[in-house]
Amino acid sequence: MGIAVAIVLVLLALLGTPLFTIVGSAAIVLFSFAGIDTQSVAVEMYRLAANPFMLTIPLFTFAGFLMAESGTAGRIARLARAGLGWLPGGLVLAVIGACTFFTTFSGASGVTIIALGGLFLPVLTAEGYPKKFAYGLATTAGSMGLLFPPSLPLLVYGMQSKVDIDKLFIAGLLPGVVTILALSIFGGIVSWRSGAKRTAFNAREFLDAVRETKWELLVPVIIFGGIFGGIVTVAEVAAITAFYLLIVEVYVYKDLQLVRDMPRVIRKSMTLVGAILLILSCALGLTNYLVDAEVPMKIFAVAQTYFTSKWTFLLALNVFLLIVGSILDIFSATFVVVPLIMPVAREVGIDPVHLAIIFIANMQTAYLLPPAGMDLVVASLAFNQPMTKMYRIALPFGIVMIAALMLITYVPWLSLGLLQYLGK
Repeated sequence: MGIAVAIVLVLLALLGTPLFTIVGSAAIVLFSFAGIDTQSVAVEMYRLAANPFMLTIPLFTFAGFLMAESGTAGRIARLARAGLGWLPGGLVLAVIGACTFFTTFSGASGVTIIALGGLFLPVLTAEGYPKKFAYGLATTAGSMGLLFPPSLPLLVYGMQSKVDIDKLFIAGLLPGVVTILALSIFGGIVSWRSGAKRTAFNAREFLDAVRETKWELLVPVIIFGGIFGGIVTVAEVAAITAFYLLIVEVYVYKDLQLVRDMPRVIRKSMTLVGAILLILSCALGLTNYLVDAEVPMKIFAVAQTYFTSKWTFLLALNVFLLIVGSILDIFSATFVVVPLIMPVAREVGIDPVHLAIIFIANMQTAYLLPPAGMDLVVASLAFNQPMTKMYRIALPFGIVMIAALMLITYVPWLSLGLLQYLGK
């Protein structure tokens, strides 16, 4: 009977049934078979609503969509080019810096590829970069902000795994820098080999770009200063950020109108939030069953047979997560996979915070891998390129990102060093 139910659920998933329906149904059916009251699933929804970090997801998502729906992309692109375009490989740094900033606050790499890719592609090719490299850079840079606060994947991971979100925000900083450096070095080599032109530094243009962008540049100051300065909580800084950006985009830049545009922005952002929260609440119910059924311990017993050390387990975990990430989006993977790997990782001695950063870094890398890496799919549509061509274009970038991933995985200090220094 259980096998028949599993087959039905898999078929429903293949037919495009919403993930929360699949996960919630699986939880209810499994609890029923085990003779346990199915109210356990509803109880998790109540616990989720009572979570103090619950407010951060809709608030930061709303803030990100305010930036995505306004002229922020163009202003950030102008500033990045004016400030970095004169350096060797400076345009590459500009693309990476602008995309990192935008993804960090929009929470979605796909939005960044669409918003900034079209702005930077003609500039990259006009200044001598190979067209394939331009496509690959615009695609890869789109996910560079996933490890920096207030990244939505970090927030969701913290809520799903019950790992302190403040710690995740700090832990992601150095690994995030590592991925940026890896991509920047690769871009610098390509720039040198292709003889790409540089933009002469123009102080007036740079100062004009800073003046134009100054209000949005205060956003990271508010977030980092508020959280790491111990002034406000994560939920409070999320509310401050959302309110601040509402004022800036509507009344300062006037890119958005309160009556005409706000309903659209609210609808788009809260649709995403609703989808995330539905899946999360159902996933927590399923997690309860998996714990009761000792599924993680059974997986650990199998892992002990084949992986004799923490390091071999980490290698197998990377391979597994790269495969998962090339099929699922980061939120679905978080809900489905994290409850299974966390207990096993804890048993082999992997710090929960380090595991979180490994997970996000894997998803960030897997977005560039076939068969259906999210960034490849978005870039294929945004740039009107066949998927098979995007596979070839993304290959060298994928190798660079995997190299950075190995460093993040096997040097735990990158994730934990700042926490130890700050006494967290």
